[in-house]
Amino acid sequence: MTAIVRIDDETIDVDDFVRVLKLTGQFEGLVEQLVRDKLTVHAARRHGIALSPADVQERADQFRRAHGLHRAADMNHYLDALHITLDEFETFITDSLYQERMMERVCTDAAVEEYFQLNSPRFDSIEVSHIVVDTEGKARELVSYLQDDPDAFAEMAREHSIADTREQGGDIGKVLRGSLKSDIEAKVFNAEPGDLLGPFPAPDRAFFEVFLVRAKHPARLDVDVAVEIRRLLREDWLMARAQEHVIEAS
Repeated sequence: MTAIVRIDDETIDVDDFVRVLKLTGQFEGLVEQLVRDKLTVHAARRHGIALSPADVQERADQFRRAHGLHRAADMNHYLDALHITLDEFETFITDSLYQERMMERVCTDAAVEEYFQLNSPRFDSIEVSHIVVDTEGKARELVSYLQDDPDAFAEMAREHSIADTREQGGDIGKVLRGSLKSDIEAKVFNAEPGDLLGPFPAPDRAFFEVFLVRAKHPARLDVDVAVEIRRLLREDWLMARAQEHVIEAS
């Protein structure tokens, strides 16, 4: 088996490396990404997407500049150290271009606009803050206090919250539908600015959460929404492509 690294007399080979990836939960994610990339490349070729030698050379030059490999000798040493041939490097560059060009066809501005028009309610957003505490009694005390003095929410978050947003006064920021747990989300998106909601218990009741709705924003096709729609279009497209192939894990 091919050795990856040696530490004194100990050799760590590919089997060892794969075993660690599996045990640390990283293996499936890497395999999934590899499959997604290959499905995209196959589709690009089937759709007749053409790459010129100049396209490949330009992308290779971008790679070299990004890695500070300004001379041919530097590039050769870099690949030698990775035990990668020039042909393998060219395949990597070519595949990355195929993926990019294919996604440009899938995620056009027209496709983004159509998806938004058909699904606009899911892109409503809210601005919300929260306080997370470890007991229901403490959460209810906060709710009672804040009902009388809602302007104290940020101060109470800094003083009592155990969430990592405490230094921001509990501010989560703007969130789209699907960003919160479903039972909480339905109530939060139906609330009005200024409404105090909760406390909501965690499934194991290890913590309790109180929300303040600060603003509501009807769906608008801005830059952030367009980015999310392109992600959704890509995911839907990849799921459809996966159905066209036999994919087996070894």
